[in-house]
Amino acid sequence: MGYADIMMSIKPTGASRQTAQQDNLGCSGVQASNAMAQTDLDRMNNYITSSKEKLRYIISRVGEREGVDAAIIAGIISRESRAGNTIAHTGGWGDNYNGFGLMQVDKRSHTPIGAWDGEEHLTQATRILVGIIGEMQTRWSGLSEQKQFMGALAYYNMGPPTSYEQVDAKTTGRDYSNDVVARAQWYKQHGY
Repeated sequence: MGYADIMMSIKPTGASRQTAQQDNLGCSGVQASNAMAQTDLDRMNNYITSSKEKLRYIISRVGEREGVDAAIIAGIISRESRAGNTIAHTGGWGDNYNGFGLMQVDKRSHTPIGAWDGEEHLTQATRILVGIIGEMQTRWSGLSEQKQFMGALAYYNMGPPTSYEQVDAKTTGRDYSNDVVARAQWYKQHGY
């Protein structure tokens, strides 16, 4: 499914020490990304959304409809909201009330739609990602699909990176694309 082959062929560096501190992990890198993805797995698999449906099923349906592998969506949800754990008490708002929903659609760039944990929100956020992937394919047309994909993930977090060498330089924790890919690869290997 959409972008899975590209995502699985990347060798990410994983989470920075700063990101790993969310869970007080004594490690960083792919090991930390995997540990955080695993922590979020139960929430991802068992969380009942406001629509009274399991989050996992909504992720799968949106991924299939929008042409993005469910593992990629799960990786972003894990990174952005820890499968809702960091934002449930705020009505779905994070990032100083600038990001909305499981995938944290930024209200400064988009008008968030739907329930924070609903299918409409996940569809909107996934479509934003698909648009960004297309833009990065144009911007970085001379680079590999893997590098374009990493650039798109960084862009999703902080706007367009200036170069592949600086792909995560401006992202939160300076590791966003590498952490999301590592988490998504873990989810792909665990049923997504």
